[in-house]
Amino acid sequence: MEEFLGSTSTVSLDVLITKLVDLSVSLGSKLITALIVFLVGRWIIRKLNRLLIKIMEKRQVEASLFSFTRSLVKITLNFILVIILISVLGIETSSFIALFASAGVAIGMALSGTLQNFAGGVMILLFKPFKVGDFIEAQGQSGSVKEIQIFNTIISTPDNKIIIIPNGGLSTGITKNYSKEEMRRVDWEFGIAYGDNYDTAKKVIEKLLASDERILKEPAYFIALNSLGASSVNLVVRAWVKAGDYWDVYFGMNEKVYQTFAEENLNIPFPQMDVHIKNN
Repeated sequence: MEEFLGSTSTVSLDVLITKLVDLSVSLGSKLITALIVFLVGRWIIRKLNRLLIKIMEKRQVEASLFSFTRSLVKITLNFILVIILISVLGIETSSFIALFASAGVAIGMALSGTLQNFAGGVMILLFKPFKVGDFIEAQGQSGSVKEIQIFNTIISTPDNKIIIIPNGGLSTGITKNYSKEEMRRVDWEFGIAYGDNYDTAKKVIEKLLASDERILKEPAYFIALNSLGASSVNLVVRAWVKAGDYWDVYFGMNEKVYQTFAEENLNIPFPQMDVHIKNN
């Protein structure tokens, strides 16, 4: 009897060891296969990304669409690779996808802002309120658009700061695009003192505007007496320039007017108050 029990125990142990070995071999082969699939998949993704970049560069795809598409394709390919790896490991993909879809509803509710940013990015690419390289003002920030990503838009400020703005707010809020049109109007207001000759001041400004080749002839510039201020007579000046010349013309004209007014004995006033004292 003892011999029979001993032989049964030996058989059971052998069967258990055999099953463990078979399981280890099966699991090990799946892990090795999954590792190979992962490495090959990553190599294919890199190749496809490079091919996509070459195709878009060859077709001269707009920079904003270029960055958005590249980011979207990269995420999509990596997601597909994860699904393939799960299938290779023996996990039922249909069950996983159903579970992922169920979890996606809860995750989507939790990440509603992120989904809004994604939708905002798509809207920006479709309606093109701005593109890479444009100078914009939005969400209280201003700068040149460097990149339009899936969820965010990256802008660079004039003092070289990088600002990341969510696409959701950009697509639904007010955005000023200073680069959309080829021309921009430059507005100035110059003051002269009471008693100075208005006609002389107007002629000086006309001469300065006419001598600047960056100021366009059409539409014509405009000069008029705008207001009689508390301490000055104010002239409004408006001229049209190419968008890229805006700031150079604006600052340059300020400097020229200041220097020329002094040469023509035209006084640029400052706030002042006259006090009259009466002796009783």
